[in-house]
Amino acid sequence: MSDTHTDVPIEGHGYEECRALADILMHIGDKWTVMVVGVLSQGAMRYNQIFKLVDGVSQRMLTLTLKSLERDGLVTRTMYPTIPPRVDYALTERGKTLVVPLHALWVWAQANRTAIELTRLEFDQRHRGEKNSQTPAKDGALRSATGRRAVVVVKDAKPRKGLLR
Repeated sequence: MSDTHTDVPIEGHGYEECRALADILMHIGDKWTVMVVGVLSQGAMRYNQIFKLVDGVSQRMLTLTLKSLERDGLVTRTMYPTIPPRVDYALTERGKTLVVPLHALWVWAQANRTAIELTRLEFDQRHRGEKNSQTPAKDGALRSATGRRAVVVVKDAKPRKGLLR
């Protein structure tokens, strides 16, 4: 470590807690979770209603998402003893607290969608151009049109441990 390096203690954020939080964030940030919570924010619904409103979800993925949300305590599943059996899904109080931050993310995504799509297109075009314009330099290395050194693949070279390929 250098002389200027200092460890910054983060209270209560050990490895296990960070891992647990990452797992929760990954789950609630999942595309289908966001869409199902958004649909259920309108009120309790039957499975088929949710399935029709969540565009593109398969029955298997919807079932897995609802079970996962129920397991996390974000959704309740209420079965009614009728023939045929009726099952309703609804957000719990904890699930309802997720609606506001997810809505804020949705508003942000909607406001920034066009700019992000344009930036992605420019990035892809720029990188596509670099791939197509690699030429050998005097030192034998490949360089892109911008002059940056490109990745060189050497045939029959033994891979070295610890190096990215």
